[in-house]
Amino acid sequence: MGLPMMKNVLAAGHEVVGYDHHQAAVAKLEEMGGRGAGSIAEACDGVDVFITMVPDSPHVQDVVLGEGGLLENAADGLLYIDMSSIRPDVSQQVAAACREVGVRPLDAPVSGGEKGAIDGTLSIMVGGEPADFEQARPLLEVMGKTVVHLGPSGSGQTVKAANQLIVGGTYGLVAEAIVFLEAFGVDTQAAIKVLAGGLAGSRILDIKGESMLARDFKPGFRIDLHHKDMGIVTSAAREAGVVIPLGSVVAQLIASARANGDGGLDHSALLRTIERLSGRLDDNN
Repeated sequence: MGLPMMKNVLAAGHEVVGYDHHQAAVAKLEEMGGRGAGSIAEACDGVDVFITMVPDSPHVQDVVLGEGGLLENAADGLLYIDMSSIRPDVSQQVAAACREVGVRPLDAPVSGGEKGAIDGTLSIMVGGEPADFEQARPLLEVMGKTVVHLGPSGSGQTVKAANQLIVGGTYGLVAEAIVFLEAFGVDTQAAIKVLAGGLAGSRILDIKGESMLARDFKPGFRIDLHHKDMGIVTSAAREAGVVIPLGSVVAQLIASARANGDGGLDHSALLRTIERLSGRLDDNN
């Protein structure tokens, strides 16, 4: 996600300095016209905005709070935007630590997958101070089509958790519908087309319907990451005293997909779990 997002930032005329534990990612950034950094400290040097896009809460904590991290190297007044998907409470803790040293934090997780990152059409959900959001808005609008301020720190992550709840449930139902249709020998391509044009229509049907029918599960967003996100939403719901019975089932289906070796596939591969439960899984797909 980070590389195509930064490609759009570069195309908009901004300078980008990037750091990653994987040197191959840094090399790709340099090929796109960015500048590679050898450390977090080097990535902080002289920049106005610092963005993180990493897999999980501990990674954000390490980058921001850890030894040699952002808070040890950030200039006073730096705008920090975390675009990862992490726990709302961790986002709030990180934001509080940032403010103590004069760093201005925003949590700005995204939805739209790899295609949205490439096309610059992501939905970006932002928490933090309104004035900081307004300063960040022009940059965020380079990466996203829908950019919305939702409230104080942690609000973006809370809405992202809800997003993943809906996305996971929709994938599960689309998967069930495909297995159901195929069991009756229906022309599934025609069926997906007509379903997408009615009340059952969704972005998932539009973007992933054909690839699911073709069993093309090249990852745009991996099941491993959606498993992490479902852990966030189920934990947060429990703490808030909110009942999410359908979401809990979806979380278990995604956990099953991961346990059966599908964690590295796109989350549309939830179809394989439904096929497996139905005794219809072709292991060649």
